[in-house]
Amino acid sequence: MALLAMHHCSVIVSNTGQSLVFYRDILGLTLDMSRPELGYPGAWLNVGQQQIHLLELPNPDPLDGRPEHAGRDRHMALLVDDLDELIQTLDSADIRYTLSKSGRRALFCRDPDANAVECIESAK
Repeated sequence: MALLAMHHCSVIVSNTGQSLVFYRDILGLTLDMSRPELGYPGAWLNVGQQQIHLLELPNPDPLDGRPEHAGRDRHMALLVDDLDELIQTLDSADIRYTLSKSGRRALFCRDPDANAVECIESAK
């Protein structure tokens, strides 16, 4: 047996529509309309061959007290083709971020529910 790839990661959100503004409208992910009715609101978003699943469910995790630098919190990491363009987009949307402390071309931000997202510039 061999693990072949990651298929998706799921994040708990309090409001699917608000989260779609972040993931779809700001980060530019596309909505996958094949999500079946699961008995609760949510959405599936495509990230290349993988997905992010938004689950609108009660969150068992505290939102307060999370590290200011999201790189020191559990997070998902996404590859981007132009970090400078993403920085401009985040600045325009007034979304706070911190640059990677490793010196890599990467940043960390949080979605509206404090889920941490790392964006790493892909080697050109």
